Amino acid sequence: MVLRTLTRQAASALALLLCTCAPLHAAPASASAPPPPIERFFANPVLADAKLSPDARYLAAIYAAPGRRASLLVIDVQQKTSKQVAGYSDGDIRRFDWVNNNRLVFDLTDNQIAPGEATMGAGLFAVDRDGGNLRQLARRRGTPVPATGSRKDRQLLPWHTLMLEDQGAQNSDNIYVTSTEFANSVTYDVRNVSLLHLNTLTGLYQTVARPGKVRTWMLDQKGEPRLAIGSEDGIQTIHYLDPATGQWRVLSSFPAFKGGRDAFTPLGFGSDGTLYASAHGDADTTALFTIDLATGKPSPKPLVVTPGYDLSGELIRSGDKLLGVQLRTDEERTVWFDPAMQAAQKKLDAALGGTVNLMSFPSGNHSEWALVKSFSDVQPLVYYVYNIKTGEIDKVGATYPEIAPAAMGRQDPVRYKARDGMEIPALLTLPAGGARNAPLVVLVHGGPYVHGNVWGWNGETQFLASRGYAVLEPDFRGSTGYGSKHFRAGWKQWGLAMQNDIADGARWAVAQGIADPKRICIAGASYGGYAALMGLVNDPELYKCGVSWVGVTDINLLYTGHWSAMSDATEHWKQYGMPELVGDPVKDAAQLKATSPIEQAARVKAPLLLAYGGADHRVPIYHGRKFLEAVKPYNKHVEWIEYEDEGHGWQLPANRVDFWRRVETFLDRQIGKGAPN
Repeated sequence: MVLRTLTRQAASALALLLCTCAPLHAAPASASAPPPPIERFFANPVLADAKLSPDARYLAAIYAAPGRRASLLVIDVQQKTSKQVAGYSDGDIRRFDWVNNNRLVFDLTDNQIAPGEATMGAGLFAVDRDGGNLRQLARRRGTPVPATGSRKDRQLLPWHTLMLEDQGAQNSDNIYVTSTEFANSVTYDVRNVSLLHLNTLTGLYQTVARPGKVRTWMLDQKGEPRLAIGSEDGIQTIHYLDPATGQWRVLSSFPAFKGGRDAFTPLGFGSDGTLYASAHGDADTTALFTIDLATGKPSPKPLVVTPGYDLSGELIRSGDKLLGVQLRTDEERTVWFDPAMQAAQKKLDAALGGTVNLMSFPSGNHSEWALVKSFSDVQPLVYYVYNIKTGEIDKVGATYPEIAPAAMGRQDPVRYKARDGMEIPALLTLPAGGARNAPLVVLVHGGPYVHGNVWGWNGETQFLASRGYAVLEPDFRGSTGYGSKHFRAGWKQWGLAMQNDIADGARWAVAQGIADPKRICIAGASYGGYAALMGLVNDPELYKCGVSWVGVTDINLLYTGHWSAMSDATEHWKQYGMPELVGDPVKDAAQLKATSPIEQAARVKAPLLLAYGGADHRVPIYHGRKFLEAVKPYNKHVEWIEYEDEGHGWQLPANRVDFWRRVETFLDRQIGKGAPN
């Protein structure tokens, strides 16, 4: 098997610029070596995405040299040449896809401004692979068409016209895009999402008939509309466009947030029109099922089961052939239905070694070529092009080429028992070379009802490990991905059993000899920021300090918002999801008050770092300011950070670097080398 760099023959080619990345199997870093610079962990990726054309002749990629705008490149896989086909001085390529073998569609963002400064939408553009026939299809928000504007300007679609996640047929100049209808212009709560069939050369389009309220669309194996999914009055309804009648009909309905035995999540269609989905059946965890398109019921027996984990992933297809399914458990992997693909995977893994290697294929019937995403706990994502017949592997480039795997800390999935006996999954990352009795950061994921932690390189985790900290990331009860029992056990448990799970993880790390019991800090963002505050409330003897950014401080504010900033949580979630999962603001009023950090501020005595974005519409800065006002009379060791134009997290690399440098200083003073003995 031959491993090559894809574009070494072109001086300005993508891979040549990226070939400085460290080898995958370098020797371990010396204990005395200085830690990697902070900027390497929090820069924007150099290579943000890559996709093969339908015929596999070309590869398109989003590339941004350090300090440069992200542009769209097209690489001739056979000739080993590259060309920039789209790039802007005032914007960055955000997403793209192939329209056909000759044409691409893309939209924009601005990586040099924070969300609070943004006045533009993504827009929509199309261009030929040689850079010709560039056409704007949708306006960018903030650029209204003047009454005297040109006919071409007036024909542009509105700013809320967006690319569809599903890949279309890629055999014409047409694509499917969505157009969002908002309930109002204040909160931008989505009322409906329409589907448009758009010609990327002419800008002309047709609207697909919508079966009631729709939020999500899914195309079938031929790239045509087949499913429309919407939620109303707490019920999720999946509509099916029957090819026999050409009419929409209800395929299934079930509670949107609580699910049920017949609930399922569509994953995609097979070559024969079979619908594949994730569903529970009779088990606690979800698995891969087929769906009876006459009854809307999952098949009696699953096709693929991931014991101990919910099935989460996507179908792998090439043209009209279903090849396998990519799965996420502790790590990502692929179950192949095709024996030839199994053999190709084995050869690929042997050649690259030590990494997870995920193959995807172009939409044309050319499964000889695969795009490979390769990564590990210490290696950020690297892209390759793989010829499964010849065994040739061509390196495209790396997302973070300056990250040296040898300087990163190894990450292991672990399990520990909570005080009530429930098993809690977690990820444990140790500094390079390992550590015993180390200072520990318990890093709590947001959501909280998400699969928060998946094995693989993470800038925040690895930065902390590079500074000498062990990092524990628990998937406490309420986290998804581990079955219905684990998920439902977290309902209405904010600050209660969910919080206990986190503390029990820290105590487990102490018992294992991993963590120094006198040097433990709890940290997190959003719900994780909430948990950091409640950790200092509930377990003051355990945590020496806390770091909370964009954290919830008052649960009731999630329902009501405040005049100074509106929450971007959907009204549907507030009305039907939150009362069931978080707590009812009337029936559970006493509990929500008792488990809101702002009501317990007088009990927060440990050193605390608080950070918020002034333009955050999910957890408005009002949460932070009111908590700061409440805690300061009782705690003289509170540090406040405010990024005026940032939202729910830090978009600008400069702000990410600034924040984590402050975190580094704070942790060093409290539990690190600078802490008093």
